Amino acid sequence: MSTVHDSATMVRRNVKHTLRDPVVLFNAVLFPIVMMFMFVYVLGDGFDVGGGDYIDYAAPGMVMLALCYGMGATATAVNSDMTKGIINRFRVMNISRGAVLTGHVVSTVARTVLGMAAIVGVAFLMGFSPAASFGQWLAAAGLLVLTVLAVTWLTIAFGLAAKSPESAGFFAVPLIMLPFFSSAIIPADRMGPGIRQFAEYQPFTPIIEAVRGLFAGTPDTGATVAALAWCVGIGVLGYVWALRKFARRV
Repeated sequence: MSTVHDSATMVRRNVKHTLRDPVVLFNAVLFPIVMMFMFVYVLGDGFDVGGGDYIDYAAPGMVMLALCYGMGATATAVNSDMTKGIINRFRVMNISRGAVLTGHVVSTVARTVLGMAAIVGVAFLMGFSPAASFGQWLAAAGLLVLTVLAVTWLTIAFGLAAKSPESAGFFAVPLIMLPFFSSAIIPADRMGPGIRQFAEYQPFTPIIEAVRGLFAGTPDTGATVAALAWCVGIGVLGYVWALRKFARRV
């Protein structure tokens, strides 16, 4: 029970830090909404997505952007705990070591899910009209939460591997950029050679296509299986890497 209590304490600590940092809240919640307005209202008419309203195509991709934009703050916060002496204070206070990582995971997942929900809510105001059944909504939500959990562990591993908070934030930049080189904004088959192949075989494209199919009420089995495989692979890699790095640093 002490581990659970310590984890809850760490979650409250990280939530308070987030609420006191307007930049983190902006990147995690508001900036993806701004991006969605820009792509739908400014650039949307210039994209050929095979018919239908662009908002219906773009919403799943914008949800993925919401996932990635808040991860830099997590990598920086984890590294700060390791490099600025906070973890040494926790040792003196006899707080469970595992609670430190659990607190970062839970608070990051909660913050990211809030950002995703905000994206979907604003998308509805912009005309988003999914045809998903209740079961398909649950499947899409479950896949998104699994993706958040996997990417969170990978981000925490990035933060633990970095030498400083500044470099930890830089580690997250490729993760933030990946959705732009996926099918989030336009279909991969509309891209030029090289970029098209990269978009087709990187992890975010099958995840986005799986969510897009579920929202449309026409699940894509192949994309869903690939998405689950990517999530499990990323999650296991991030979890094992994070635990090893954490054990070496504490």
